[in-house]
Amino acid sequence: MPVVQCRGVCVERGGVEVVTDVDLVVEPGDWVAVVGPNGAGKTSLLHAVAGLIPARGSLRVGGLDPGAASRRRVARVVALMPQRPEVPEGTTVRELVALGRTPHLRRFGTETASDRDAVERTLDRLELVELADRPAVGLSGGELQRVVLGRALAQQPQVLLLDEPTSALDIGHQQSVLDLVNRMRLQDELTVVAAMHDLTLAGQYGQRVVLLHQGRVVADASPTEVLQPHRLSEVYGARVEVLQRDGGPAVLPLRGER
Repeated sequence: MPVVQCRGVCVERGGVEVVTDVDLVVEPGDWVAVVGPNGAGKTSLLHAVAGLIPARGSLRVGGLDPGAASRRRVARVVALMPQRPEVPEGTTVRELVALGRTPHLRRFGTETASDRDAVERTLDRLELVELADRPAVGLSGGELQRVVLGRALAQQPQVLLLDEPTSALDIGHQQSVLDLVNRMRLQDELTVVAAMHDLTLAGQYGQRVVLLHQGRVVADASPTEVLQPHRLSEVYGARVEVLQRDGGPAVLPLRGER
């Protein structure tokens, strides 16, 4: 049974429709990469799936309507790793990861031994134990991304939404974070829907690529089928070459007239 189902989903922001009639079906354990130019509607679609903004049409995540169910119920099913995480001043790494347990806390917010154990397991799996008592605001970009991922994983969601998870990272940290997400996906049967700016990374990590343009889905298929030079030229207005590699297609920009 699909864990994410969108039928004719539309989203408005500021009176402007930014997502139009999107159909999307994601099976458990899949990694779907959502790509498209700036302003194509990628983040808005993720926020609608997470129940953070209203949407028209039919939308179900883990059997819930994220626009109608309580925030606590939705947060037990879906976790969002934002593009620009907000880190409260003075919060340690352990405390930031522990925020992921909030949807599971009892009525008066009492942390249980099970919650503490979930946090410690997450710190261990993400190799954050040595950083656990450090202030999160003093971490490097790659370290902070791991901590924010840890907060999302501590929710123990069925669906992990990633909004441009590597946009501020160098190539080594990009690979590290995405490899880590993929490992968690395989170990925990996690479903990943990721808005990705880098088309090569989208093609290498995504099992499917969904291409958005002006709020609409213009392609939804394997990376090789979607990431074609003629299609990317039409959507992005860019000159590119696509090299087919064993790990997935690599998209290279081409220089214009010299």
